[in-house]
Amino acid sequence: MQGTSLRALIFLILVLPAFAIDREAFTFTKYELDARIERDQQRLGVRGRLTLRNDSNTPQKIAILQISSSLDWRSIRADDKQLQFVSQPYTSDVDHTGSLSEAVVTLPRELKPKESIDLEIGYEGTIGLDASRLMRLGTPAAKAKNSDWDQISAAFTGVRGVGYVAWYPIAIDAASLSQGGSVFEAVARWKAREANANMKVALHEQGDSSAASPEILCNGTSGLARESGSAPSTVDCNYAPLGIYVPSFVVAAYSSLRQGPANFYFLPQHKEEIEEYVAAAEQVLPLVIDWFGEPKDRPSVLDLPDAGAAPFESGNVMLMPITNPDRKVARITLVHGLTHAAFTSPRPWVGEGLAHFMQALEREQLDGRKAALDYMGLHRAAFLTSEQPTAPGKLNEPASSQPLITTFDESHYRSKAMYVWWMLRDMAGETALKKALQRYRAEDDKDPKYVEGLVTAESKKDLSWFFEDWVYQDKGLPDFRIESAYSRKTEKGSYLVTVTVVNTGPVGAEVPFTVSFNGGEIVQRLEVRGSSKATTRVEVPGLPQQVVVNDGSVAESDLTNNTFTITSQ
Repeated sequence: MQGTSLRALIFLILVLPAFAIDREAFTFTKYELDARIERDQQRLGVRGRLTLRNDSNTPQKIAILQISSSLDWRSIRADDKQLQFVSQPYTSDVDHTGSLSEAVVTLPRELKPKESIDLEIGYEGTIGLDASRLMRLGTPAAKAKNSDWDQISAAFTGVRGVGYVAWYPIAIDAASLSQGGSVFEAVARWKAREANANMKVALHEQGDSSAASPEILCNGTSGLARESGSAPSTVDCNYAPLGIYVPSFVVAAYSSLRQGPANFYFLPQHKEEIEEYVAAAEQVLPLVIDWFGEPKDRPSVLDLPDAGAAPFESGNVMLMPITNPDRKVARITLVHGLTHAAFTSPRPWVGEGLAHFMQALEREQLDGRKAALDYMGLHRAAFLTSEQPTAPGKLNEPASSQPLITTFDESHYRSKAMYVWWMLRDMAGETALKKALQRYRAEDDKDPKYVEGLVTAESKKDLSWFFEDWVYQDKGLPDFRIESAYSRKTEKGSYLVTVTVVNTGPVGAEVPFTVSFNGGEIVQRLEVRGSSKATTRVEVPGLPQQVVVNDGSVAESDLTNNTFTITSQ
């Protein structure tokens, strides 16, 4: 192996099985990388410097560095001396190949807890289209490649970071897509550890200068690659903080259109479709302005060549196919980026949660509340598994505790947070929530209860119990059912229905319930705290027939037990 003497190599191979390697002992606090992209050869070559800090509770002499299995370690140095390391394959689905190239590095000295070390590193290899991890699970090849579309190629280069391609060094315990949310949880742990880390990358494009001039863009900064015939160009990208960004880059021969509220970068074959997306962005802008005011920035929309490719967004950059436009889909997608341009927050559950909430609101604008709730329901499965109890009877112990206030799990700060903002809108009122968000200042959000204070001040409601259950802790999800519903006829000919709702889950919510009667239905709301019940009465003009608790606006663990048939008295 490179950088390892034969004696040291044999020693490490013999002793590694004897002790457990703490792959997550070190936090990568700083990256300074120089990356050269050779599109014609599909190659990536990286040199640079890393700063590692021992965040474990014990001294560490071994550090782990991981990159995609399609890349090879060439050099690892410290204090101008080559370090001994063993490079080995490590199966993990945090990379699209389903495997990592792992360097087990012997440090020049033992690092005590909180001590740091600078490493000079070098690695290179190819990044081709590879959907191995999905195809291994039986996903059809075409569908798998639409999801894992990352690649370096002469025609189009698009590479996303950890969770897709480990094109920069990481250190994460193994995770498998076959094990529920294992990959999401592993990436979330990584983001939490790197929350305040800084990554600077100088990207050099070394394509054929005779070809159409490409652009290099990244979700930290972006810039024009070069003028036709000039020398290879460099774009400096600053991805900070890493807890929010997924460091990504794109190199393509784009045409650009800075029209309307966004910057569009599109491929020549999609020139006719681009006007549809510009129009869609202009149509959703009023909704964003109504909630947050004028955007402070312009999001960038980058074209993907494959019409079936899965969209991706990180920071203020969206990658999506600009082809065969469906105006509704385009509007729902674009409102996400425009929300980020108008509203920023250092807290993922606030910034990303609101961007997803706005997508649900746009769906409601287009087709009504039920369509919006159906859209939200598509996101419920993303976090449902991790919210299930670890064992029967342990209602207060979710399988993976991820309080929204601290989580870096995408399924929580995107999908679950979307539900939380929707519920806050229903409870606080739309006007009050808008005012609270318009008073929000990212630089002032230092107290965990800052958002609660804004919403409370505008709504004049005590929502501390809700924030405690849904934001500050992660006890699981509610589970509502109608314990009883009976009616009696009043003297004036109407019916008084008494409804008792039981919540067997550990968290509370203000949940809507619908009483259907001969000739219509009435919807009311009822606050039901965790592991408790609440009773209310509803007067309806016709014979009551059925009660349904929860219209889908409250994230719930079980939606199959929410209907109750009323027996005539």
